[in-house]
Amino acid sequence: MSKLLALFLALLTAFSALCGRALIVKAPADTGEFTPVLRFIAASDTHVETYLDIESHRMQKMLRLGYAIADADAEYNALDAVLVAGDLTDDGRKDQFNAFSAALNSCLREGTRFLGVTAKSHDGGTMRRKEVHEYYTAVTGNSPDFHTVINGFHFIGLSASDNDDVHYDDGQIAWLRAQLEEATAEDPDKPVFVTHHEHVRNTVYGSSDFEGWGETYFTDVLNDFPQVVDFSGHSHYPLNDPRSVWQGAFTAVGTGAIYYSEFTIDDVRTYHPDDSRRTSTCWIVEVDADNRVRLRGMDIPAQEFLCEYILDNPADPANRDYTPEKRAAASLPPVFEQGAALKVMKLAGDVKITAPAAKSDDSMEIVLYRAVAYDADGNEAAKTWTLPAYYTAGQQKTVTMKLSDLEKGSYEIRVVAETAYGVQSEPLTAALTVR
Repeated sequence: MSKLLALFLALLTAFSALCGRALIVKAPADTGEFTPVLRFIAASDTHVETYLDIESHRMQKMLRLGYAIADADAEYNALDAVLVAGDLTDDGRKDQFNAFSAALNSCLREGTRFLGVTAKSHDGGTMRRKEVHEYYTAVTGNSPDFHTVINGFHFIGLSASDNDDVHYDDGQIAWLRAQLEEATAEDPDKPVFVTHHEHVRNTVYGSSDFEGWGETYFTDVLNDFPQVVDFSGHSHYPLNDPRSVWQGAFTAVGTGAIYYSEFTIDDVRTYHPDDSRRTSTCWIVEVDADNRVRLRGMDIPAQEFLCEYILDNPADPANRDYTPEKRAAASLPPVFEQGAALKVMKLAGDVKITAPAAKSDDSMEIVLYRAVAYDADGNEAAKTWTLPAYYTAGQQKTVTMKLSDLEKGSYEIRVVAETAYGVQSEPLTAALTVR
């Protein structure tokens, strides 16, 4: 046993008492009717750097919230597993794996399985990946690639390959197919939960060719198994964006991230708003006796649910309520309240625009506000956008934008609210004269 591992094991005993003393949580209200036979947390991108850092604290709070939700359920009070889809650490150092495991085990109760995978990116940042996997197994007890069954439901996970020259190797791809064949042969009507770090390309928000956080290693295999509900992270794109739940040949779910949020806006990739590092989210996943899957996205710091989806028996390829085409067709224009008005103020070099927040008529998030200034001839003179804080549980009453470089003249300012599928509200307008 290495000295570092021995030190970790010694520290763990002292550290384990902190979870109960330091955190106070309360289960958010469950307004639906759903009786689980399985419950687990799905999360990703914890990026733990050191003992007792903010990421460790968020992990502990996530676990405490998961247990509070389970304890509050009179019908089924178990939290069966915690699934973490890679980038467990920030640099892949041994002491960071120790810190991750200490935070995890400080709150993990008997009967809850840890199911995690390691990533090529941050988890493989310091050691060779074979060494990463050996040390990860030593401190967590979990295999880098795993296939386990909990309450009759199969969980399959893949870490990055042992081979530093290959992201995922051919043997892993073949192994994944073999495990899925075994799982679905046992009961083809049950969902099978798969996890790995990177999104499958061109599925959930953040996975497109332009956004750049998707991979194609598993596409051909997963396309053959409609039973799969696939959890992945890497992008840090928000889980409550409606594009983060995708259905096609299989079901894909973006996990969001424990550590900061990221976005693509128009041609701006990897956009980070000022408050992005304060965000932290995970899924509470439940399955009932009819193989329905309930996904509830949680804002961990606020201890509130952000969104909810019911996947009706996802093993049946006819049950695809969340295809991009169906979601786009169902997206309704946001609405500004009657009498809503813009406030426009000329500042030195800029025009400040304040708009009241719009309302959603379809339960989908409003993900963008756009402002455009048109000159007296109807030509576009300036434009801008702002991202509302829809990725957190807070409620905004107003949004603010700035237009720059307007020359002297008369303008009409138009502001619209926009959904994830580009559906826009009717504009709010105001007149502006720049002297």
